[in-house]
This record gives sequence, C-alpha cells and structure tokens, in this order.
Amino acid sequence: MRHKKKKVIIFTVLAIFLSLVSFNVAKFVYYPAQINIFEGEGRILDIKYPFEVTNNQEDEIIEISVEDDNDEKNNKVKIIPLKNGKTNLQIKLLGVLPIKKLEIDVFPKLKLVPGGNSIGVKLNTKGVLVVGLEEIEGYDNKNYNPGYDGGLRIGDSILEIDGTKVKDADHVIELINKNKGKEIQVRVKRNENFLNFAIKPVKSKMYSNYKIGLWVKDKTAGVGTLTFYEPKSKVYGALGHAISDAETGKILPIGKGEILKSKVVSIKQGKRGKAGEIRGIFLETTDPLGKLEKNTDYGIYGIMYSKLENPIYTKPIEIAMQHEIELGPAKILTTTDDNTIKEYDVVIEKINMQRKLSNKSMIVRIVDKELLKKTGGIVQGMSGSPIIQNGKIVGAVTHVFVNDPTKGYGIFIEWMLKESGIKSQDKKRFKKVG
Repeated sequence: MRHKKKKVIIFTVLAIFLSLVSFNVAKFVYYPAQINIFEGEGRILDIKYPFEVTNNQEDEIIEISVEDDNDEKNNKVKIIPLKNGKTNLQIKLLGVLPIKKLEIDVFPKLKLVPGGNSIGVKLNTKGVLVVGLEEIEGYDNKNYNPGYDGGLRIGDSILEIDGTKVKDADHVIELINKNKGKEIQVRVKRNENFLNFAIKPVKSKMYSNYKIGLWVKDKTAGVGTLTFYEPKSKVYGALGHAISDAETGKILPIGKGEILKSKVVSIKQGKRGKAGEIRGIFLETTDPLGKLEKNTDYGIYGIMYSKLENPIYTKPIEIAMQHEIELGPAKILTTTDDNTIKEYDVVIEKINMQRKLSNKSMIVRIVDKELLKKTGGIVQGMSGSPIIQNGKIVGAVTHVFVNDPTKGYGIFIEWMLKESGIKSQDKKRFKKVG
C-alpha cells in the first residue's frame, strides 16, 4: 500500500511539473521573435525555472546577467547592450532543450520631433482604381459588361492598356477609344498580384464612343495629423493607418503625392454611433511640406522638403518600445479649431503586446475636458496624433470607437518606424517583421 501511494505521489508531481512546463512553453511561443534594444538601455526578460536563457554567440554585442528576485527559481534575465549589431539568444528547458530563438537587434538611440500638425494629403494613384462596373447598352440594344466579363473586378488598379502606362481617368478613355472597338490588353494589379486581361470594348448607344463599363478614380485628398519627423533623414510619418478608397476599402497605390499645411475650419463632434470629423482646407498649395512616398496599413511616409519644428517640444525626444509603455496617464499632440498644436490628457487603458505589425496596439481614452468639449473625443482627422508618455513618443492615435468616441486605438511608434525605413546612424534600417 505504501509503495502504491509513493507511485501516486511521484506521478502527481510529474504531472504537475509537465503541465507547468507545457504552460510556459506555450507562453514562449508568443515571445517576440525579434527584440529591439537601444544602446545604453537594458531589457529584462522574466524567465522562470526550469527555463534558462543562453548566449552562445561570441560577437560581444550583448551580455546577459541574472538579477536575483529573492527566489532562485524566479530570477530575471537582463540583456545589456554593448554595441550596435544583431545577435541571438536561446531559451532552453533545463539549459539543454531549445524552446525559442530570440533575435536581438541593438540600435543607436533614435530621437524624433513630435508632430501634432494638421496636414492635408494629396495623392494621385498609380494607374487608376476601379471603383465600379456597369452595363453598357450597345447599338444592337443589348446590354454588355465588357470589363466584368473580361475579368476586371472592383478594387483592381489598371496600370497599362495595350502596353501604355495609364496616367489618369481621361487617359483610360483615350486608350480605350484609340483602337475603335478592337480587343485591348489590360494589365492590372490586384492585391499583390499582376494580371493581364483581353477585353473587347463596346460602342455605347448613349455616348457614341467605346466603353468597357468602368468607374475609375485617379486621385484623392484628405486631412490628417503628422506623427513625427526625423531630422537627420528628413523622414516623416503620419496617420498611423492607410489612405484607402471609400468605395472599395482598398489601399490606394501611390503614383505621386504630397503633404501640405492644413487649416482647421470646423469640427463635427463625435457622438455615440456616429464618428466626428475635423474639416480643413489646404494652405500654401504651391509650397508643400513634403513628398508622399509610401501608403501602408500602418501610416503614410515620405521626405520633408524643409526642417520641421514643434512649438511644445523644441528638441527631438526619444521613443519608447512597447515593453516600456505603461497603463495610465499620457498626452497626445493634435491641432483643433485654433490651428495651434496643443497637448491634451489621455489615459492608456490597454496595451496589446504584439509580435507582428498592427495599428491596434493600444486603447487610449481622452480625459482632457477642453478636448472633449471641442471634439467629443477622437474624430476623423486626428489620426496620427502622437502619443507621449514619460517624455517619450510611444505611438499615434489611429481609430475611434464609434460606440464610444472618447476611446480609440493607437499604434506603437516602433511599428511606424519599421514602416518608415528610417536609417539609424550605422546605416541600418528598422526591420519590418510583419
């Protein structure tokens, strides 16, 4: 009987041990595969027994030390950067079985000028965007939809017709009518794929010219907020989300674009169930602020033509990685009806630790009485407003909660930097991981 009890105890202890190991192995699956650290700053990993962190590299980029947590089985591992570069660590079970590989990237410290400026965005698309398909009544009184039947779909970007690059909507009409109804070759981009279609235009009974049944868009414009400016590279970032077509929801491909100074002329307050809006007009259209080069899910980016200054932060400030951000008070910089950048109180209510790029990294609530009185909370046009905590840029406002305009999402500044392609002092770029 005693022997049987001993076996039960052993199996129970073993089962508990294995369950704890399995739980922690699952936890490490969600550890970021890449950890960015700035020079002069450490990073602490909470690694519990029976797991250990090992460094088998001889590149002397980092060193690791174990900080005593008054419990030898719950020590914290501190990563100490020694020089700029890239190296690897291994999380191992009992110091033997590899569980997770961590890529450590040490960067020189990067400082940014915070934005908060209201900007106008002008964008000419690359090619033209298909926003609608329609039937054409021919001279035989029959209805045709040549574009749809030929393979075109809403959201396609038409790049070429018969080998000629498409400039704008009027150019499409010209190229379709050039061959007097003969079959044309159309090259499009659909998502990330390039496709070719053969389409035969139909002569419209109503308009007496040849058509393939398309509604297209070749340009767009809007108002948003600048997030940051990096003085050495002159790179800027804004919005924290993409410029998309309202009809199709597709990200607009950039042909040519610029950002300009914008003046806020009115504010439509946000209310539960209905998003508010900052309405602005473009200023100094002959003297744009910068070139628009990238339109991504995580913001728009380009190069400033001249130096940008912030009246509140007269010198560039540091950024904070996601592990440095805290729940609690923070500030946002934005421009409202007085056309002056102001700092307003917010609270960071939730932080989503992320392994991949997302523009829904944090939940932010507006608590500033002045801003709530002006806007009702977060409104369209505030996207890109930088979020500052403990004197560092931590991210930017991206989306409003329609059912509660006092709340919205924010994106981590590190994700925007990865998208921007800013070069650090040693000529490395922030690496995109998403």
